[in-house]
Amino acid sequence: MEFGAVLQTNPPASRTIQLAKLAEVHGFSHVWTFDSHLLWQEPYVIYSQILAQTQRIKVGPFVTNPATRDWTVTASVFATLNEMFGNRTVCGIGRGDSAVRVTNGKPTTMAELRESIHVIRELANSRPVEYRGSQLQFPWSKGSELEVWVAAYGPMALKLAGEVGDGFILQLADVDIAAWMIKTVRDAAEAAGRDPMSVKFCVAAPMYVGDDWAHMRDQCRWFGGMVGNHVADIVAKYGMHGTVPDALTDYIRGREGYDYNSHGRAENDHVDFVPDEIVDRFCVLGTAGEHIAKLQQLAELGVDQFAGYLQHDNKEETLRVYGETVIPALTEHVAAKR
Repeated sequence: MEFGAVLQTNPPASRTIQLAKLAEVHGFSHVWTFDSHLLWQEPYVIYSQILAQTQRIKVGPFVTNPATRDWTVTASVFATLNEMFGNRTVCGIGRGDSAVRVTNGKPTTMAELRESIHVIRELANSRPVEYRGSQLQFPWSKGSELEVWVAAYGPMALKLAGEVGDGFILQLADVDIAAWMIKTVRDAAEAAGRDPMSVKFCVAAPMYVGDDWAHMRDQCRWFGGMVGNHVADIVAKYGMHGTVPDALTDYIRGREGYDYNSHGRAENDHVDFVPDEIVDRFCVLGTAGEHIAKLQQLAELGVDQFAGYLQHDNKEETLRVYGETVIPALTEHVAAKR
């Protein structure tokens, strides 16, 4: 299993870069960031500094969307970073949440998401692509490599992830829901004639190492509110039962709106509807041993990467414990002598 750290690009940018460097020191392979240009600083600018000050770490948005940037611009950014730093980028993409809703927009359609994935991936892999009636290609890009991982919850998005995604991003760590989602994506991949095992799986959730459960829950309750935005869309389209597991939809019954000004923040004051049970199921909390146990369950389902959100007051200590205890426990060990 690989490990990613999910950061917000809050000012100062030097702090984000410092945490990214620390994540690499502790054995993380990926640093992801939120991508919401009004709420936080521009991530792609910060990626260039993270890549310049690290050696191995890969960076990417968690997640971008097809609405807020021209697709060719997005592809150009990745291809440029790859030329500068040696193919150390990955693109997480979805229909759009905070970046589009804060500007009074709406998430894109599935058709737009599908087409954007194709255009971004082809251009950022130094290949030509048909776009708006012309064949386009970056004449300056050679050997760029970019995987596009699709974030999804609902049936149509899960199907799309299986059909076209290099990877699938599930933003919650409930083992039972993850099992259902992974099967759904693999089934879609197989139905599309793809090798279902070729799709990589990333589970993302807040990771907090500690033993004060009340405090950990309060620091991570925001995550249930964020997931609730997507769940509310699913419920509005399909109803409460039958389309996705009730374990995902039942908890939003008490949801009464959402304030994007506190999106993704521990101090979010619009998440009282999220019960402790959901925080415990959706997040990875507790001692190092409890983290290891839950992540082992996810690994057995076929999860390739766990990406831990660090929007809480225990960032450095959580990174340290992961580096010294959790990551080694979930890494294959090679004996020096047999």
